[in-house]
Amino acid sequence: MNRLFAFPNPVNENAARVVAGTVFVVSIVTLATSAYWLLVPLACGFVARALSGPTLSPLGRLASSVIAPRLGPPRPVPGPPKRFAQAVGALMSTAAAVLALAFGVHAAADVLLGALIIASGAESILAFCVGCKIFNLGMRAGLVPAAVCAECADITSRAAT
Repeated sequence: MNRLFAFPNPVNENAARVVAGTVFVVSIVTLATSAYWLLVPLACGFVARALSGPTLSPLGRLASSVIAPRLGPPRPVPGPPKRFAQAVGALMSTAAAVLALAFGVHAAADVLLGALIIASGAESILAFCVGCKIFNLGMRAGLVPAAVCAECADITSRAAT
């Protein structure tokens, strides 16, 4: 059971960007068409990836096993910040789904979709992970123990890249 919910560390940045690109497109389509039902598979995918990385996520498996290997050599990055980013995406997409589908509060759901579009676009297009930056700030502030991500806490490893 522990292996089922194990998150990979390191994560292939190429696969993360493929997933983010898909989230970017689905979020734009949802916002543009008001097809709020798309928030359900979007939220389920985020939850699956936050729990287990690509193991329980069809999109994660496709990105890491099929698409990313065709994009070039793996680009390993620390896993814990990526898991945090997936958890934030799960929270935002689930909240948007509940707001839109259960309560009909489309304006608030649209704001959350806009935030998902910005974050997933930054990740997929610019390789800038907003969730990872928030995770890093949490580490600097002492909210996230250094043991959670030894590589993130070691400034010498970042200076080498």
